Amino acid sequence: MAGWPRLPALLLLFALLGAQPCSCGRAPASSQSVTARLAAKWPATPLLLETSEFIAEDGNEKFWQFLETVRELTVYKQGDSEHSYYNLILKKAGQFLSNLQINLLKFALSIRAYSPTVQMFQQIAADEPPPEGCSAFVVIHEKHTCKTNEIKKLLKKATKRPYLFKGDHKFPALKEDGPVVVLYAEMGTKDFVKFHKILSEKAQREEIVYVLRHYVQKPSSRKMYLSGYGVELAIKSTEYKAVDDTQVKGTNETKEEEDDDDESDVQGFLFGKLKQMHPDLKNNLKEFKKHLIETTNNMEPLKVWELQDLSFQAGARIMSTPVYDALKVMKDIAQNFPIKHFHEVLGIQPGEARLFLNGLHIDLDFHDPFSILETLKLEGKLMHGLHELGIKEEILSKFMRLRIHPTDDSYALDIRHSSIIWINNIEQDPSYSTWPASYQELLKPTFPGVIQQIRRNLFNLVLFVDPVQEDTGDYMKLAELFYHHNVPLRIGFVFILSTKEEIDGNEDAGIALWRTFNYIAEESDISQAFTSIINMYHEVKDGNVLTVNHVKDVLRSEYPHADVQSILDVRSEYDEGRKAGATFYKKTGLGPLPQALFNGVPFNREEMDAAELETVILQRIIDATGFFQRAVFMGLLNDHINAMDFLMDQHNVVSRINPTILGAERRYIHFRSTTVPFDVEDFSTFSFLDSQDKSAVISDNMKYLTKKDEDVLYAVTIWIIADFDKPAGRQLLSNALKHLKTSSHIRVGILNNPSSKINEDNTAIARGILTAFLTQNNSNLKSFLSKLSKEETAKSLAAGTKIAKFLIPGMDDDTFEKKYNTLGLDLIKTHQMFCQEVLKLLPGQMAVMSNGRVLGPLDENEFYAEDFNLLEKITYSTSAEKIKAIVKEMGGSSKSGSDLIMKIDALLSSLPKTENRQDAGLLKEQHSVVKVDPQQNEPFYDVIAIVDPLTREAQKMAHLLIVLKDIINVKLRLFLNCRSKLSEVPLKSFYRFVLEPELTYGINKHLPSEPVAKFLELPESPLLTLNMITPESWLVEAVKSSLIICKHNTTCVGPSTSKGKWKYCEIFCVCFPEIFSVVIVY
Repeated sequence: MAGWPRLPALLLLFALLGAQPCSCGRAPASSQSVTARLAAKWPATPLLLETSEFIAEDGNEKFWQFLETVRELTVYKQGDSEHSYYNLILKKAGQFLSNLQINLLKFALSIRAYSPTVQMFQQIAADEPPPEGCSAFVVIHEKHTCKTNEIKKLLKKATKRPYLFKGDHKFPALKEDGPVVVLYAEMGTKDFVKFHKILSEKAQREEIVYVLRHYVQKPSSRKMYLSGYGVELAIKSTEYKAVDDTQVKGTNETKEEEDDDDESDVQGFLFGKLKQMHPDLKNNLKEFKKHLIETTNNMEPLKVWELQDLSFQAGARIMSTPVYDALKVMKDIAQNFPIKHFHEVLGIQPGEARLFLNGLHIDLDFHDPFSILETLKLEGKLMHGLHELGIKEEILSKFMRLRIHPTDDSYALDIRHSSIIWINNIEQDPSYSTWPASYQELLKPTFPGVIQQIRRNLFNLVLFVDPVQEDTGDYMKLAELFYHHNVPLRIGFVFILSTKEEIDGNEDAGIALWRTFNYIAEESDISQAFTSIINMYHEVKDGNVLTVNHVKDVLRSEYPHADVQSILDVRSEYDEGRKAGATFYKKTGLGPLPQALFNGVPFNREEMDAAELETVILQRIIDATGFFQRAVFMGLLNDHINAMDFLMDQHNVVSRINPTILGAERRYIHFRSTTVPFDVEDFSTFSFLDSQDKSAVISDNMKYLTKKDEDVLYAVTIWIIADFDKPAGRQLLSNALKHLKTSSHIRVGILNNPSSKINEDNTAIARGILTAFLTQNNSNLKSFLSKLSKEETAKSLAAGTKIAKFLIPGMDDDTFEKKYNTLGLDLIKTHQMFCQEVLKLLPGQMAVMSNGRVLGPLDENEFYAEDFNLLEKITYSTSAEKIKAIVKEMGGSSKSGSDLIMKIDALLSSLPKTENRQDAGLLKEQHSVVKVDPQQNEPFYDVIAIVDPLTREAQKMAHLLIVLKDIINVKLRLFLNCRSKLSEVPLKSFYRFVLEPELTYGINKHLPSEPVAKFLELPESPLLTLNMITPESWLVEAVKSSLIICKHNTTCVGPSTSKGKWKYCEIFCVCFPEIFSVVIVY
């Protein structure tokens, strides 16, 4: 929820020390300067709360762990300075964040990226509203109290559940069906601790759902000053008459600015000291200082011959500077270009500028510091995760550039199946013989919405129907409509019928229809058989279903000589292929009937409305036409390629549809490498680990089953999570073993999640499975697990039979029995705790994990062997195959390599999809390239900047690169892309970028310094217009200025009105997409 794109209106406050219309101004006999700053409309929010929001984005568990460490932290705020308190917050956060994340936290606090989130909670609290005089209060189903002793009473009356927001902080718990208690409080305060202790205990006992929202009873009196925006002073040519503002009197700001400037250095002279030493020469010194400033900052037009090579002169100046000062020099030249005539002034048309961060293009016209912070966090999480796994430098870069996210396209079923009865074939049927057959026809222009008729099976509709369902007739009639109107749509049916061995067609209308269809198809053709079926459904009245009589009536009327009884009889010769449709339907994993596929892609339930399906299909045809047109244009589809094969060879085609596997929402667990061996059977120590350490321990101690005893890398790691002492758990294991027989890419591990209190009696099979994994070789293990997963084995063990009776020949019996008798229950308890605290499963719930991706909880009979096949295919083709290729190059053992593939896949797949990374490496880096090397043995950001130092892009980029260099470990290559033969001055503005790497504090370390844009030593002659260049979604208005100047007037209007003295005058902003120009209202 971080980021300023969600901001409401902001306030613009700027001090204009001058007197030129709609412009900046100057102080008398002093260097000219302008300052500008922005403040939000809400007060400054506590840094501790903003820090907690930063940590919350790294995981809910870390948020609550951080909260426990800062429960009463604000007590230190009273005695220490703000700077000391700020450092204390960073120290506390450092317990949960890496060094890189701490630097990003500093940057986030500097730009106040999480202040809007804190303020959002404050506004929610204000809407409750808070009870009077309460610094912390709870809301229990619309009832408020700030007394802890009233919570129990309110819980008894709790009925209506409140609405919870996505950003709410919910206390970790397995069950969330209890009363919801929302605590509004400021963490770190005593009142917060009082409530938190009670509510957290109740949440741990699963009595309530505990939600925390930030609430500050007494907001700060300080304004919320912002950063992350640019300020420009543009040199303006206008017909307005300039007014000398040095004569304007009566402003405190001018006096203060003059006093400050006496202390400044003007070309080496300290005029404050000189005035003290020679008070009798005060006026002379004043005139001398004025002369120095005017001659220093005087702007004179450049001759054409002076302009041509200025860019190269600027580049040479930057290249001749030491590496760590080169960025500062470029920033100074670019941001102050209009007065750099005698200091390598450059003037060119804006040249090419590009900024790449780890290969990602950062467009400074669209990216602001807040979006860049999000990119830095995501990239940092990826780099830190890979670095923790031992991946470094070039290999790390290879993993980061992998495209491993699933396709955005809808998944399609392979419809090349014999059970589909195709009613027509556009490529072969005579009725389509006059249509052109070349794919090139797709490229011919047509009117919008026109469906091109080409003699190719480009568009295919498959209907899965039960003949005796009420709405089947509607879909049959729709198919008839498309068929008889010669729409270029190939139509197929899959009839889902009874799979009984013997069934009488005189008693089942579906069987009667099937056998009649086969009879007519044999006597005539499929087209005629389809027409006869349509006639049957025309006989069915609305609201009724097809009956055997409807079938018999049509058969007798169209084929009076047919032997109806023999056709429909139990021993009918027209029953061939009856079970194929039901078998295929079950294999596909499609949902409830009816179902429809267009080119293999299923329609959703809303689209399956028979009244709307015609329009939906036509739209699908039009959309698919564009896909085929692109394929023909790119040469991917030519007249020698079969249309159906081309469709079914696409990357999104699968053999089965399972929403659990193919769904867009995916959950992953994160792994880290452990350097210290850990006994997984040490339950008491395991219980104190955090989630990532628990995951690391389980993964490092997991034993696996594979197809063969081979020392090879396995790209896909499957974990089966279930209670194996229950039938459903054993069935899930049996399905996994069936698939394992046909796969060479996977290895299988198991986790036991008991459904009841653990003891030796109810864990006999689980302990047998674990013992076999720990003691037996791969081949014997497979056979033994297959035997244990059978129901008759479970019944025998429950009846008291010893597990030793089920050992198979070849097993090490003595080792097995010894381990089985000494295994104990701690290992199962460890598995159960991992399932509940990390996987968030209730006791006994089943799940499957594939390379760290959690699928579950699963229902009984939800995951078949075909689903394991689909899961393997999706995991392998999407990510695991590519990761395996790189890991194979690294070498190492098969066990460690397979573990590494699993952990890297979980890390890469869990992060949001990014744009394509570009290889922005330069062919030669000997000339015109500034290089900054990163710190060794730490992950670093690879930054490449290509810029002309005299462009608007350079004005912003130079400052941004300096900030990035301060907050992250960066490998920087700055390529100076200078241009020659310039004919005019390229930069006609001064520029400041208000952005710092972290909060800064004044000399007394008490209050943080306000972010401000300062323009010092400005020229006197040109007219300058101030623009605020802020993120797009900021709404800015100017509310404060020291002076106001009326245009079309030769005199300056001072700070006064008809009502008396003005302390400040009001002005407003006109909002444009990027630049907010100040317009004075008079």
